[in-house]
Amino acid sequence: MKEELSKIEIITNMTKFTKLQKELARLGVRGMTVTQVLGCGIQKGTREFELEEEIEDFMLLPKQQISLVVETKDVREIIDTVKQVLYTGHIGDGKIFVYSLSNVVKVRTGDEGLEAL
Repeated sequence: MKEELSKIEIITNMTKFTKLQKELARLGVRGMTVTQVLGCGIQKGTREFELEEEIEDFMLLPKQQISLVVETKDVREIIDTVKQVLYTGHIGDGKIFVYSLSNVVKVRTGDEGLEAL
């Protein structure tokens, strides 16, 4: 039976990436993909002090999307660490998405599952 694998996607602003990267390495995360993206949430890209105003259009803000593939047994600890590192209590702290993966295949070697990581 193969180990269960999960994909974690973190979307957040770019200010705490270095600290997050160090903490993920400390937890044993062996790889990640980081993409610079534009996005906004329910506040449509407004800042906290602008929430009183009526906003009709989205204002897309620069964000980063960090993708990790890890063993499912490690997901809770990783989520708790990410929340601790990114938390400011203000709009824009980010979101964490977790997906189940049925398999991972390393193209060069043909390794599958955990061995492919």
